[in-house]
Amino acid sequence: MKLITAYIQPEKLSDVKQALYEAEVFKLSVTNALGCGQQKGYHETYRGVDIEVNLLKKVRIDIAVNEEFTQATIDAIIRGARTGNIGDGKILVTPLEQCIRIRTGDTGPAAIG
Repeated sequence: MKLITAYIQPEKLSDVKQALYEAEVFKLSVTNALGCGQQKGYHETYRGVDIEVNLLKKVRIDIAVNEEFTQATIDAIIRGARTGNIGDGKILVTPLEQCIRIRTGDTGPAAIG
């Protein structure tokens, strides 16, 4: 079991969801996030004051998958999120030690579904 966490551009969320559905990955959690990387932010002027904006809006997607869906999920996220520009995001894959479905008490791969 793996936990796949992806940080993507907010405007690419619908494309990523569509790519995930095509890859038969239907369960995901989405959270708004702020962050910066190579983009390093930008400067803007508000009422004559120069403001440095270095925390940019991102969307965080968390998906718990069984081993056989790991690569398909990664490929779908890349397909949906890639623009070729700096700031497309990151995908993090971490081992998932345990998963428990609260409703039924199922554990392990059966709990992920």
